[in-house]
Amino acid sequence: MQANTADTPARIGNHLDDIETPSLIIDLDAFEQNLSTMARFARESKIRLRPHAKTHKCVEVAKRQIALGAVGQCVQKVGEAEVLVAGGIADVLVSNQIVGDRKLDRLMALASRAKIALCFDDARQIEAASRAATRAGVTIDALVEIETGMQRCGVAPGVAASSLAQQIAHAPGLNFAGIQAYQGKAQHFRKPIERKAAIDAALIAIRKTLDALNDAGLACESITGAGTGTFHLEATSGVYTELQCGSYAFMDADYAANQRDDAPVQFAHSLFLLTTVMSVTGDDWCVVDAGLKSFSGESGMPLVHERPGLTVVGLSDEHSKIDLAPGTPKPRLGEKLLLIPGHCDPTINLHDEYVCIRNGIVEAIWPIEARGASR
Repeated sequence: MQANTADTPARIGNHLDDIETPSLIIDLDAFEQNLSTMARFARESKIRLRPHAKTHKCVEVAKRQIALGAVGQCVQKVGEAEVLVAGGIADVLVSNQIVGDRKLDRLMALASRAKIALCFDDARQIEAASRAATRAGVTIDALVEIETGMQRCGVAPGVAASSLAQQIAHAPGLNFAGIQAYQGKAQHFRKPIERKAAIDAALIAIRKTLDALNDAGLACESITGAGTGTFHLEATSGVYTELQCGSYAFMDADYAANQRDDAPVQFAHSLFLLTTVMSVTGDDWCVVDAGLKSFSGESGMPLVHERPGLTVVGLSDEHSKIDLAPGTPKPRLGEKLLLIPGHCDPTINLHDEYVCIRNGIVEAIWPIEARGASR
């Protein structure tokens, strides 16, 4: 699917240097390799892959992941689910809790066109979703989210989780489908031993819940979770049945800061922010034309791609300051620099389109249809 290029920063066939900046760039060779690598890993590990669309927010990316074997997509918001289903994605898990009748009615409206699943950690959420499903005359899959050490959403593992599952099993319009067990903090622990310890603790919580479900006579079809920083640990656990990785398609500076572990596969940076050097008045620094309105800063500074000696040291709304190490040639006024965002997900949410390049030439422009879908 191509965006209308009338208002986009590039045309098909443009060279990288001709793209208006700031622009969000996908290196297609690296991107396609990342998608193929994860798809092959999941296939060889005999585990389902359900990539997270909260990362890419793009129907074209979702379709490419599914074409390589993904069973569907995850989202965090009803608005993201609406965009994907409208784009033809037939299997969507909202890996989050949804509160409010209007949002639930919107979600249930999708269930006549796609397979929809939702997560719960409170009995009142179950009651409200059951009423909404009954109003719409549909049935959706329901998963109990358990607390795995992330201290965000999730009910206590074991008996408390089993109690919610039993309520779901008796709720009209809901089908108990399994457990949501995502340990998000583990994705960014720098040391491999720290990441493994966090996932080991999550596995204890899952097994405790499975025991309680078994005591209640409930089968657990799906145990879903995992992320780009730990996916191989969940895949080899013998417990998880599904991976929810998202950032693997692009990678970012925060993931680059993780110490490498013994993961059987690694991923390349494929997402960049193209910037232009707009000021060179400093003796040992320069300024580019992109700041916090073009990439997020909560996970640290972006990296300058393949330009040793250049370090981003300051961010403002429309500018980034780049320091030069001693002896580093100063970039030219008007020169284009590629930055690796600190955190890909919120950076992508700031842009309308991806400009996709191969060998430095624009090959495609993909709309980011779910940008801003925060409700």
